[in-house]
Amino acid sequence: MPTTTDRRRAILALLAFAMLIVSLDQYIVVVALPEIGRGLGYSAQTLQAVISAYAVTSAGFLLLGGRASDLLGRRRVLVAGLTLYGVGSLVGGLASSPEVLLVARAVQGLGGALVFPATLALINTTFAEGPERNRAVAIWGGTGAAGLVVGVLLGGILTQALGWESVFFVNVPLAAVALVLSFVLIPADRGREAGRRFDLPGALTAAVGITLLVFALVQGPNLGWVSPGVVGSAVGAVLALTAFAVIERRGRDPLVPPHLLANRNLATAAAMAFMFWATFGSVLYFLTLYFQDVRGYDALATGVAFLLPTAVVVAGSTFAGRVATRWGLRPTLVVALAVGAIGAVALGLAMSPDAAYPTLIPGLVLLSAGDGITFTMIFIAAGTGVPDREQGVASGIASTSTSIGAAVGLALLVLVAAAGTEGLTGDSLRVETAAGLRTAVFAIAGGIAATAVLALNLRPERQPLAAAPCPRGVPAREPAEH
Repeated sequence: MPTTTDRRRAILALLAFAMLIVSLDQYIVVVALPEIGRGLGYSAQTLQAVISAYAVTSAGFLLLGGRASDLLGRRRVLVAGLTLYGVGSLVGGLASSPEVLLVARAVQGLGGALVFPATLALINTTFAEGPERNRAVAIWGGTGAAGLVVGVLLGGILTQALGWESVFFVNVPLAAVALVLSFVLIPADRGREAGRRFDLPGALTAAVGITLLVFALVQGPNLGWVSPGVVGSAVGAVLALTAFAVIERRGRDPLVPPHLLANRNLATAAAMAFMFWATFGSVLYFLTLYFQDVRGYDALATGVAFLLPTAVVVAGSTFAGRVATRWGLRPTLVVALAVGAIGAVALGLAMSPDAAYPTLIPGLVLLSAGDGITFTMIFIAAGTGVPDREQGVASGIASTSTSIGAAVGLALLVLVAAAGTEGLTGDSLRVETAAGLRTAVFAIAGGIAATAVLALNLRPERQPLAAAPCPRGVPAREPAEH
């Protein structure tokens, strides 16, 4: 008979696998974009919408997904998310028009918005706070980080071998396997807690406000910051988020409980998640441009070039759990961010128009090590001191911050990278593109350094994390809700 430890390891493997599935889609579609454009008749101006449809929908519903997992049941929300993701992937692969593909991408984004906070909440309620949870979050984070770059490599292979449709179809069996295992491994959810309400008005206004905000940020560089669509979305976002704040202040069971925002570690983790995705999260995009537009790599060669940083990110994420247990949250984050900032500077210095790949390796290694450790540590911090009954919404707060940070960071850094390239062609464009990308990476280094200062606001642990965690069920800790 399997032991409790064996069962929890199996649950962790499943949750990491689910995280891998949704992480793959962040970049597996990017390398297939030219083929998608040719196959479905997208113009150069509208092709970016294939990426935006996923990003905007996912960002808008992460907070709702986190709260739903607390109130409706974490297994239910995970299953719903995997189902939506699988259906969206199937429809995307079968799409015969741009409109159908955009709807499919939005459904995928909604599925991802349910899966991400549900998996993290399940980890935080399955494993006790301290060394046990640190190790579990490290595995979950390492798998998610690996998925981003594996998506680039897998997308290149599938597109060249089987066509763009395969980057969608590959998700269907993966989601189906995770769906079946969810029923087998994760215990059924308990009944809804009496007296707790879903706060539908708060959920809807938050989803609308965040969706419109991210849409404006993502589409601003493409449509123009003063275009009617972008301005209208920005105004709508302000109105919806203002309404959300009013509803939350007056609600008896608000979507975001005020005492959670008073948790210094969670608030700091959310701010750091915003900065992390605005900086580390943008590097992959700019490196892809550098490898393909400056150095002339094809999609497959670009994926191969990311194998080294992927290995370092995964190693850093896995290593983070043990380091956090020994050193604590704040020292580990400050050191990891300092290493990442140094790596970004080294990488920027090496990104010349004709640089050989080996000259990039020192910067890539340092930057990737900081990336892996920081990603894991942020989500460990977000769950620290949060009761089990609110782990879902805490995960939603942190993950929503990552999505907004990604949109803000990329919108600003694209402007930095593109400055001076207008009207250029040929080798002049290639040289100036390299210069712009270097400047963007230097800006990223500055943002990482600022995040290190922000990490100093984390509350130090009262006792070393290496100390034995409290037994499950003691008064200091609520019992897990499963």
